[in-house]
Amino acid sequence: MSAAQHYVEHYRELASKLPGEHLPWLRRLREEAQSRFSASGFPSPREEEWKYTNVATLEKKLFVPTVGAPAGATDTNALARLRLEGAWLLVFVDGVYSAEHSVTANLPEGVIATSLANALEQYPDLIEGLLNQVVPEVAHGFIAFTTAYFRDGAFVHIPAGKVLDRPLQVIHFSTRPDGLSVTRNLVALEQNAEASLVETYAGIGDSSYLTASVTEISVGENAGFDHYKLQSETAKSYHFGGIYAREARSARLRQHHLAFGGLLARTEIHAQLGHAAECELDGLFLATGRRHLDTQTLIHHRAPCGTSRETYRGIAGDRARGVFAGRIVVHPEAQKTDAEMSNRNLLLSEDAEIDSKPQLEIHADDVKCAHGVTVGQLDPEAIFYLESRGVDEPTARNMLTFAFANEMVEKIRLSSLKRLVQSELLSFLPQSDIRKDWL
Repeated sequence: MSAAQHYVEHYRELASKLPGEHLPWLRRLREEAQSRFSASGFPSPREEEWKYTNVATLEKKLFVPTVGAPAGATDTNALARLRLEGAWLLVFVDGVYSAEHSVTANLPEGVIATSLANALEQYPDLIEGLLNQVVPEVAHGFIAFTTAYFRDGAFVHIPAGKVLDRPLQVIHFSTRPDGLSVTRNLVALEQNAEASLVETYAGIGDSSYLTASVTEISVGENAGFDHYKLQSETAKSYHFGGIYAREARSARLRQHHLAFGGLLARTEIHAQLGHAAECELDGLFLATGRRHLDTQTLIHHRAPCGTSRETYRGIAGDRARGVFAGRIVVHPEAQKTDAEMSNRNLLLSEDAEIDSKPQLEIHADDVKCAHGVTVGQLDPEAIFYLESRGVDEPTARNMLTFAFANEMVEKIRLSSLKRLVQSELLSFLPQSDIRKDWL
C-alpha cells in the first residue's frame, strides 16, 4: 500500500470525526482535496519546485493521525521554554487545541483568537470566506493533504482599526512517536488593524513524527502585520509548512522565518501584493548533522507601486544540506514596483551543501528590481585575526558563525523571541560555556 493509499484509508475512518463535517461547503472542499491527494500523492523531485527536496522517505514511513483528545502527558517545562513573555497563547498538542495550556484572557473587544475547530462551530460563515482563499490555485500534494485532513489550527481575526499592544503566539507541539499532526491556521486583519503573531513548532526528545501545517494570511487595506515562524522540530522529525499571504492596498507585511530543526523540513512563503503594498521577508536557517532544510519564497507584485525586500541567510555544517529558492514575479500591471532580494550562505564543512536559486520574472518596464546571492566559507583572515588576540580556532569559528546569523536575529522586533532564537542558535554550536558572553 502506498503512502497516499494509507492516508486515504485513514481519511475514510476519520472523515466523520473531523471538525466542520456538518458544513456542506467544507465537506465538498475536503473531498475535492482528498481526491487530488489520492491522485497525485506527495510531491516528487520530478516537479521543478521540488527538484532539491525528495520526500520519498514519507512513502516508506507511515505516520498515524491523532484520534480523539491530545495526549495528556505534555512536557510543561518544554512548553514553558518556548513561551514568550506577555504574549497571548494558543497551544496545539499533536495537532489538537489544548485549552489547558493556552492563555487568551483579556483579549481586546472584537478580537478573535481561538482554535479553528471551535471557530467552525461559532463563526462558520466567516471561515467560509477565508479558508482556502489564499493558497495557490494549483495546489501541490501537501496543500491538498492539509485541506483534506486538518484536525485543528489557529483562527485569528483582528477587526478594523484594532491595534494589539502585545503579540499572539501559536505553539504547535508534538509528543507522539510516529504521530501525524495536520493543521490549518487562518489569520485575517481588517483595514487599519495591526498585530504581531509568532508560530512556533517543536516536539519532545528525538521522536520521529510528521507535521503538516498551512497558514493563510489576509492583510486588509492599510493594515500592518508582523509574522514570525520558528521551526525547532526534533532531529528525526519531518515538517512541511506553507505560509500564504495576500495584502490589500497599502498593506504592510513583515515575515521572519527561522528554521533550525527537523531531519527533513520545508517551508513555503508566498505573498501577493496589492496597490502600494509593502512586503519584507527575512529568514535564517541553520542545518547541522544530516538535516535537509528547504525554504521557498514567491512574491507576486500584482498592482502598481508595490515594494518588497527579501533577505535570507543560510548556514550548513557537517553533512547537512540547505535549499533556498526565491522568486519575484512582477505582473504587467505592476508598474513602479521596487523589489530587492539578497541571499547569503555559509558552508562550515566540505561535506555540507547549499543550493540557492534566486529568480526575477519581470513583465513590466517601469520597475526597479535587483537580486544577489553568495555561497562561501568563513574568512581565514578573520579567523587568524581572532586567534592573534588569544581566541582558539573553534571558538573563533563559532563567534564568526554566530555573528553571521545574528545579523538576521537582530531584525526581530520582539525582545523575548530574539532571546529565544539566540539561545536556539547557540545550542547548535559547540563551546556552550561561552554562551553568556555572546548573549
